[in-house]
Amino acid sequence: MSDRFASHTPSLTGPASGGFPITPDDTMALPETTRALYVGGGGSLAVEMASGAVLTFEGVADGMLLPLRVSRVRASGTTASGIIGLV
Repeated sequence: MSDRFASHTPSLTGPASGGFPITPDDTMALPETTRALYVGGGGSLAVEMASGAVLTFEGVADGMLLPLRVSRVRASGTTASGIIGLV
């Protein structure tokens, strides 16, 4: 399959080109910092941002795409499910 954008440099304003499932964990960092999070099942989402700030997003809806640079999704405070890190 051809990829007309293969020679373009990835940027934070472009679409994600990869992803990985996230299991919330209070101590383990993600394998890489995300450019966005997809939340399949809504709820609360407790994260550690790339800056180190710890935030909890309440009332995240099912199917939400959040443009967040996150290094960790914490188990404590997270009720959302089906979380995917996009890179």
